[in-house]
Amino acid sequence: MRQSMWHASDVDDNARQIAQEMLRAAQGGEPVAVATVITGPDNAAVAPGTKLLLRADGTRVGSLGGGAFEDAVAEDGLAALTRTPRESVQSLYYRTEGERVHRLEVRESGDAYEVMIEVVEAPVTLLIVGGGHIGLSLATIAAHVGFSVAVLDDRALFANEERFPMADKVMAGDFHEHLGAFPIGPTTYIVLVSRGHKQDETALREVVTRDQAYLGMIGSRRRVSTVLRHLAEEGYPIEALERVYTPIGYDIGAETPEEIAVSIMAEIIAVRRGGQGGAMRDHRPSIRAQESAAEA
Repeated sequence: MRQSMWHASDVDDNARQIAQEMLRAAQGGEPVAVATVITGPDNAAVAPGTKLLLRADGTRVGSLGGGAFEDAVAEDGLAALTRTPRESVQSLYYRTEGERVHRLEVRESGDAYEVMIEVVEAPVTLLIVGGGHIGLSLATIAAHVGFSVAVLDDRALFANEERFPMADKVMAGDFHEHLGAFPIGPTTYIVLVSRGHKQDETALREVVTRDQAYLGMIGSRRRVSTVLRHLAEEGYPIEALERVYTPIGYDIGAETPEEIAVSIMAEIIAVRRGGQGGAMRDHRPSIRAQESAAEA
C-alpha cells in the first residue's frame, strides 16, 4: 500500500513539473517537447494520457515505461525541437519494441501506440526595425496571421502605441540599446526596414550573429551589397552575412508599401512553414497529361 502511494505521488510530481516547464517554455524559456500517449494496443503497459517531457539537452521528465519505446519517442521529440521549419504538433505511431510504423499499418493491426509530440515554445515574434509605411503594413499583416509584433524606431513619432495598436511591444530610442536587450531566439523573425541604409546597417550589426529564425533587410542590390561588404571587412562571419535575406521579400512586382509588406510576409511565412514559393498552379499536372494517362 505504501509503495502504491509513493508511485502516485511520484506521478503527481512529474505532472506538476511538466506543467511548470511547459508554462516557462511558452513564456519565453527554453523550448521543450512533450510526448503524450493518445492510444495504445490491448493490454498496453503505458496508459493513455501518460506524458514525457524532453529538454534540448536530452534530459527527460516523466516516463513512458523506459526501454526501446520510450527511447524512440525521445529521439523523435528531440528531433522536433531542432527541426526547421517547426512542426508544432505531430502524431506518430510506435510498436512496443520502438519500431515506428505508419498509421495505415496501425489501422490493420491495432498493435501500436499513438503518441502526440508537441513543441512548446514562446509565440513567434516579428521584430520590425523601422516604423515607417512598410513597417506599419508589416505589423498589421503579421498580427493578423498570428505573430507577436514588436516595433523599434529611433524616432518616437514613428514608434508609439497610437501608431501601432496591434503591436505587443513598441520601442523608441537607440538601436544598440534596445536590440541588445531584446530577447532573440529561434522563434524570432527580424525585418530591417528603417528609413536609411545607415540605420539598417546599425541594426544589422546588433542582430546578425544572433540565433534568429529569419533576418531580412530591405534595399536595392547595390545598397545591400555595400552594407554586407562593410560588415565582412570588419570581421563579421561570412556565414552569418550570407544568411541575411536581402534584397528582402518575394518577387511579386510590388510597388506600394502595402504590396512590399505582402511580399516580405510571404517570404517569412514560407521560411516558417517550409514553403517553396512560386505559384501553386505550377505544381498542378497538365490537363493533357491527365487525359493521356486516362486513355492509356
